[in-house]
Amino acid sequence: MSTPTRITHLINGAPWEGTAERTSPVYNPATGEHTGDLDLASTEVVGEAVAIAKAAFDSTWQRSTLTARAQVLFAFRELLNAKKKDIAALITAEHGKVLSDAEGEVTRGLEVAEFACGIPHLLKGSFSENVSTKVDVYSIRQPLGVVGIISPFNFPAMVPLWFVPIAIACGNSVIIKPSEKDPSAVNAVAQLWKEAGLPDGVLNVVHGDKEAVDALLTHPDVRAISFVGSTPIAKYVYETGTANGKRVQALGGAKNHMLVLPDADLDLAADAAVNAGFGSAGERCMAISALVAVEPVADDLIAKITDRMGKLVTGDGTRGCDMGPLVTAQHRDKVTSYLDSGVEDGATLVVDGREGDVEADGDGFFLKPTLFDNVKPGMSVYDDEIFGPVLSVIRVDSYDEGLELINTNPYGNGTAIFTNDGGAARRFQNEVEVGMVGINVPIPVPMAYFSFGGWKNSLFGDTHAHGMEGVHFYTRGKVVTSRWLDPSHGGLNLGFPQNQ
Repeated sequence: MSTPTRITHLINGAPWEGTAERTSPVYNPATGEHTGDLDLASTEVVGEAVAIAKAAFDSTWQRSTLTARAQVLFAFRELLNAKKKDIAALITAEHGKVLSDAEGEVTRGLEVAEFACGIPHLLKGSFSENVSTKVDVYSIRQPLGVVGIISPFNFPAMVPLWFVPIAIACGNSVIIKPSEKDPSAVNAVAQLWKEAGLPDGVLNVVHGDKEAVDALLTHPDVRAISFVGSTPIAKYVYETGTANGKRVQALGGAKNHMLVLPDADLDLAADAAVNAGFGSAGERCMAISALVAVEPVADDLIAKITDRMGKLVTGDGTRGCDMGPLVTAQHRDKVTSYLDSGVEDGATLVVDGREGDVEADGDGFFLKPTLFDNVKPGMSVYDDEIFGPVLSVIRVDSYDEGLELINTNPYGNGTAIFTNDGGAARRFQNEVEVGMVGINVPIPVPMAYFSFGGWKNSLFGDTHAHGMEGVHFYTRGKVVTSRWLDPSHGGLNLGFPQNQ
């Protein structure tokens, strides 16, 4: 085995030169090999990064022209596109998802960078001439200052790219804290920003755990926080950040349902359920984990899904497999525990992911695709966000029963309906209480120029990621009322100003 490499912070455009009091191991999930030691930032290190980011904002970046910002964005876009296979390889090495999935993640993040390239248009204000006699009113949007981004392990490149390009394009400086489980992709992307011409200090990477998170949430010079992660932590981030006077968007967990009506094409529905349930080992906030089958289709649908599951190859993501490992041994064990609890609660374990071989060397963190039938609310496999390759089938007797099941769930991130009935699909999109809806699309992640975010316990705050909501989150609006005085405006008048 090779000696683990040191992975450290990037502050002011360079690797941090200090000595960390604490470190965290980084693993290759496919082999179990200890590949890196990550420096964990103390409160003092976070403060150092914030001070540098604030200085970069105050001295240069907030005053940079829209043209200059756009030029950096365009250069970054080209560099990221050229290096996306390299970034994907880092993701596979530390997260475990297969290479094709990792490259797809980078490509979806690239779309947000492309959207942010249009920042001169996106930040245009409005102007009204002569709203009163010789009085004009216009609006402008200005950056916030230093903003913090706390990103999850499951999309180590895409989720940071949801936020960083827009925050930078809007004129802010950024502190990003990636997941300590797979930190190298963010470091590599940060280097591309430097190559693109971004001034030192505008983007800083600090690695860490709860101490670093709390330092960002409480630092007085951090004006806003963007977070993606589990619902309990999202709630904590939102409550702590807002209590410290920050603007916060905190995207939480999910329990995404896929409703299959009797008129649906069951072959397409089965393909979609397998793709959306087991892609990235189910470690997606938009994964389908609850398949709601309106009878009498459940038996046929389960048979088709089971047949497709038997053809999947689980193993090392570098070997062309269909599904890779889970991110850590601890997470694999937690997900595996649901298999026993599901059976104890009365669900039927149709396919046990603990059985069979995997295509990998070493002792990786694997659980193969798993399928439950006869799942009901109240069972832990239904109630909890498992975040692994576990698909549960819930049988219902009608569309109305399925809709009620989805709407009463405390999560509201994503959902899908499979049907050939346009009227039923239109009714579903209007009646379902979920933030992102797919019609015959199992993973309805919006394009970059729309915004990503759920409802209910899947979102804390009222602003979604990227799109125009992202632009508004990273800017403050200002309205200017202007009148150029001449002698006719003289005289005293203590009355309230009125339009004339």
